[in-house]
Amino acid sequence: MENSEIHIHTDGSCSGNPGPGGWGAVIHFEDQEFRLSGGEKDTTNNRMEMKAIIEALKWLKKEKENLADKTIKIFSDSNLIIQTMNQGWKKKANQDLWAEIDKQRAWLNITWKWVKGHANNKYNNLADELAVSETQKFLS
Repeated sequence: MENSEIHIHTDGSCSGNPGPGGWGAVIHFEDQEFRLSGGEKDTTNNRMEMKAIIEALKWLKKEKENLADKTIKIFSDSNLIIQTMNQGWKKKANQDLWAEIDKQRAWLNITWKWVKGHANNKYNNLADELAVSETQKFLS
């Protein structure tokens, strides 16, 4: 990873679909790692996948003053999100979250990368662990 790059790995989790869910994000920039997570009592897996991206970008904008010169790579195992961003798939459901993603990504140089879920990607697995942990909070 180059110093001008920021890597964000995201994942969402849901127990039942809909049901209680969680999201997780792992952010890397300037040799630092930041972990974010949250959840909702009644949601869907796709909403949690999207929420992870939104919250990571919000956090990044708050913490980092100048993102214009940075390349942001977002890694997700959500084919829906990656194909929508890269191939222009129609945004059918969750219009509120799609609008928020568009708002948060405006003026940023983002590359969208698909990664295989539950495989040997360390940071995708970590984002998944964060998301599942948040989901579990609603189940206990």
